[in-house]
Amino acid sequence: MAKEVPKSKYKQNRKIEQINESTLIIGADIAKHKHIARAVDFRGIELGKTLAFSQSQSGFSQLLFWIKSLMKQHSKQQVLFGIEPTGHYWLSLAEFLKKHG
Repeated sequence: MAKEVPKSKYKQNRKIEQINESTLIIGADIAKHKHIARAVDFRGIELGKTLAFSQSQSGFSQLLFWIKSLMKQHSKQQVLFGIEPTGHYWLSLAEFLKKHG
């Protein structure tokens, strides 16, 4: 009998399948006051410098500007953003990103 694939694994695989040459991949390390974001392409090659931004609306706006600049500079049409849900600090960033597409 075949093993059932957990739903979380299925969702993760679906996200991975969406990554292609036009995808900008952002990973963020979340902390209490300051976060660090890094951007890579579909091969894992770093694009631009890392960004340190604050846990505030102005910091989130700085992140959004950075992402849009990298998308334009590297001709990317979509973004895949990954954050580790550290404590509750990631919630306001996740809501901001959802609100801004």
